[in-house]
Amino acid sequence: MILNLDDWRAQAKKTLPAFAFNYVDGGAEDELTLRHNREVFSHWQFVPPVLQDASQRDLSVQLGDELFSAPLLIAPTGYNGMLRYQADLMLARAARKANIGFIQSTVSTAAMEEIAADGRGNHWFQLYVLKDRSVTIDLLKRARQAGCSTLVVSVDAVHFGNRARDKRHYRRPMKLSAASLLHVATRPGWLWRTLKPQGMPGFGNLRPYLPPQYQRGVGGAAYFAEQMETQLDWQTIDWLRSEWQGPLLIKGILTPQDAQRAMASGADGIVLSNHGGRQLDGSISPMLMLAEIRQALGSQATILIDSGFRRGTDVVKALALGASAVLIGRPLLYAVAAGGEAGVDQALALLRGEIDRTMAQLGCCNVAQLGPHLLRNVVSL
Repeated sequence: MILNLDDWRAQAKKTLPAFAFNYVDGGAEDELTLRHNREVFSHWQFVPPVLQDASQRDLSVQLGDELFSAPLLIAPTGYNGMLRYQADLMLARAARKANIGFIQSTVSTAAMEEIAADGRGNHWFQLYVLKDRSVTIDLLKRARQAGCSTLVVSVDAVHFGNRARDKRHYRRPMKLSAASLLHVATRPGWLWRTLKPQGMPGFGNLRPYLPPQYQRGVGGAAYFAEQMETQLDWQTIDWLRSEWQGPLLIKGILTPQDAQRAMASGADGIVLSNHGGRQLDGSISPMLMLAEIRQALGSQATILIDSGFRRGTDVVKALALGASAVLIGRPLLYAVAAGGEAGVDQALALLRGEIDRTMAQLGCCNVAQLGPHLLRNVVSL
């Protein structure tokens, strides 16, 4: 029985081969940040007022020129074709049906043109800046032509994290160990749903730029690792701002100083993130920086947040502390892996229901009524 997002995780663990599950589920090194991202929500407890009429509730939020029906976006995630054939399309369709945002990754399995052809709207593009600037410029051009309304530039993965749990499944880079291959054989449903329709999935957005030797499967990963821009700096942001005329957000911010610098560089907003615990192990949860960064930027700035969100109560706590909306990543990957598009629909409905119920119990009719007055930081007491 699926009653919450963690139930989808349990289902995904049953249906995915271990190497694929741990790719999604794991974090960097000792996974301190991965655990911290979940534990941090217990720092705050609700202080609910009573006798507030919240019989009619509106969960919608305005982000720039776009009105979403709930304060949620599907986070950018890469190589989802390893979980299920057409997983990216399923996520995008679920977002459109729920009228929330879908942020497509540079390293998604589907090309941005495939997402656009399947249906326009609610489509943002996340960019990893590559060394070859002509490729980066072409990605921006294609994103505009595909109808992507907003560019989200990730700046916290310039140097890849040491994802030890993931590495244990390989005898050498990109080559599964014998034990991992044997475990794949115990997941015939995954083989049927994932590999039979397409073979080894590739990287749709990068396909036009791949040399012949990198065209299939893991070759795209090798190309991407070689091409990641390791000299990313604020001048790069200035250059991107000149190349992209639409809304631009910078993802991976964790300090008030960087948040202010981002806005001064012409960004239209930021995403607070520690990359879901997949980069620097021991880094702070964005939740612990949210209130300070909101104060630094003022009430009108767009501040999105991700990393560790699993419950509607988590989302409401972030909104009360100053987030404009929340990005959801892993839980929806568990859902698409185990349940396909219907699984994502159900996961989003569960999360939306939890947000709605929490707001009702706090006496709030809309997101604007949420605020820090509804919380107490019990750790600092």
